[in-house]
Amino acid sequence: MNHPASYLNRRVVVLGLARSGVSVAKVFHQLGAEVVVNDKKERELCPEADELTALGISVLCGYHPDDLITADTALLIKNPGIPYSAPPVQQAEQLGVEVITEVEAAYWLSPAPIIGITGSNGKTTTTTWIGELLSAAGLKPIVAGNIGRPLCEAALEATADQWIVAELSSFQLKGTKAFRPRVALLLNIAETHLDYHGGMEDYIGSKAKLFDNQTAEDIAVVNWDDPVCRSISDRIHARLLPFSLYERLGTGVFVEPPFIAGLDQADAAAETRRQIIYRQANGVQTTILPVDELGIPGRHNAANALAAIAACLAAGAAPEQLIEPLQQFRGVEHRLEFVREVNGVKYYNDSKATNPVATTMSVRSLAAPIVLIAGGLDRGSDYMELLPLFRERLKGLVALGETREKLAHVAELAGLAKAEIVEPDEDAESVLQQAVRQAAALADPGDIVLLSPACASWDMFASYEQRGRIFKDSAHTL
Repeated sequence: MNHPASYLNRRVVVLGLARSGVSVAKVFHQLGAEVVVNDKKERELCPEADELTALGISVLCGYHPDDLITADTALLIKNPGIPYSAPPVQQAEQLGVEVITEVEAAYWLSPAPIIGITGSNGKTTTTTWIGELLSAAGLKPIVAGNIGRPLCEAALEATADQWIVAELSSFQLKGTKAFRPRVALLLNIAETHLDYHGGMEDYIGSKAKLFDNQTAEDIAVVNWDDPVCRSISDRIHARLLPFSLYERLGTGVFVEPPFIAGLDQADAAAETRRQIIYRQANGVQTTILPVDELGIPGRHNAANALAAIAACLAAGAAPEQLIEPLQQFRGVEHRLEFVREVNGVKYYNDSKATNPVATTMSVRSLAAPIVLIAGGLDRGSDYMELLPLFRERLKGLVALGETREKLAHVAELAGLAKAEIVEPDEDAESVLQQAVRQAAALADPGDIVLLSPACASWDMFASYEQRGRIFKDSAHTL
């Protein structure tokens, strides 16, 4: 696409409301485009529609009109979660109408450089942490994107001396064309969202689009411990700034001495006090701080910290400016969030762990015996990759949701004596409340009850946030 201002008096269709749809519709309307917004949900389920209608924007709810996409449609901006198989998207592609997501429009609008963060796990924690670090360094970040605030809204507010820190999903990146972040950060790649992408090739390709338009003037921050991320580095034209927990890097951010792969953090921490190191291309080396001084626990969070440090150094922060916010950061809600301690048992909310890799990382970052609450939307996995984790690290399991039987089967194969299932009920809240009570009954003083579902929430809950809040409320009423 071109700059949004070039769509004056041209037909622009916004597919899907929600916050990003409202934001981008307003932008194109203000710039003189003939904006039509369409959402398949009924009007009463689209509270944003009235706001747009009051501005004179055409809003169609409840169905996709056959004539929504016409030969004179100049652009289709779709909600990232709407699949490319949706009829309006198919019609646009058949007519040669360009299809983008809001991220692309925000890039054209923003006078500020962008730090783009993507990955299968850890995006929100790392994005939030980068915002805290850059604020401490006086670099005036605006945090937006998949984390909640629409990128177009942030782009209109930004000035040239700021940074937009953007959490980006594969859904958003798939719909980009010219999008070019000055700093691009790839955290990791795990098998997820295959129901949307149709396979790993499309998923990886969508993530890799983060780097496609970068030049030698830009910086690419890449997880050197992830083989898929490392393989993507072959197509990167920007200056590479890798990070690693397990390898001393010639240039990059790493841990000294390195962690030992396969060894739990609880065991590895006893070996020695590890330092986070930044080594520049000229060989100059700076010690940032010890790993055990980071504000949140877990080896996966140490990796998030390395990534955040690398991105902030790339944006111009000085190493010494990062130390205090690295120590003070306490994480993000629903991500290995400590809830409370009852009768000697600690309760942690990790509702954002929506795939097995995320759950594995969280479980392995905690030293105490764990009673795990897991289960949710069934996307076709057999969850056998969790077998070693169940065998080695769990004291008990309480399984719920569509995947309850699959997870219970893995627990049986792992020889887990304490494994229970919560049967489905129309009242999803009562199901999770029962799961918390059952987990509490399986736990002893010194144990941890951990909600880390390894599954998306949509079989029973509107979002992982709702699931996490119900878990926390349930823990507080024990």
